Amino acid sequence: MTIVHALKPRLNSAFKQLMSVHWWMSWAYLVLCVTGTFMAQLDRSVSYRSSLYDFHKSIGVLTMALLTWRIFLLLQVWWKKYTKRFPKFTAAWFKTVALHTSLYVFMWAVPITGFLLSNSFRVNNVKFFGIVLPDMFPQNSAMVEVGRSAHFWLSYTFLAFIVLHTIAQWKVVRANWRRFTNFLKPKSETA
Repeated sequence: MTIVHALKPRLNSAFKQLMSVHWWMSWAYLVLCVTGTFMAQLDRSVSYRSSLYDFHKSIGVLTMALLTWRIFLLLQVWWKKYTKRFPKFTAAWFKTVALHTSLYVFMWAVPITGFLLSNSFRVNNVKFFGIVLPDMFPQNSAMVEVGRSAHFWLSYTFLAFIVLHTIAQWKVVRANWRRFTNFLKPKSETA
């Protein structure tokens, strides 16, 4: 007689939630990169430029909220994992921790520099889908260029780290791509 142990369903587990937030944030960062690159090149006379900036800022605020939730979930996962046993401190483990720590620093720093840029430029300049958010920084014309440069350089450095992360997780990327393309195929092709 064999005893079948029922595996704990991972549907509601902290890890599953962490991965869900990961993918929502990845899509949000894709939108931020595309809109940020596009809107920065728009002439000031373009009618929808201001709306695009507001949309970009709203998605940036959303990513900050998601980041807060993600860190909470990550702490839960770490607690469950590392209270049972400590990690093996190998070179690969340190490399992974360094890359992920860098990614989390960028996930925090890029929106903060966006706030610095927006708040330094004008008071009440950040809206979350129409709701004006309190300023994090005072209006200060001397800081506008600092905020602009920091936001630009941190954004593109963050993008480079995302590329490194994608390369490091290439097997996962390929598996997800395969799953996505199979989902898009008509049912008659997959049967």
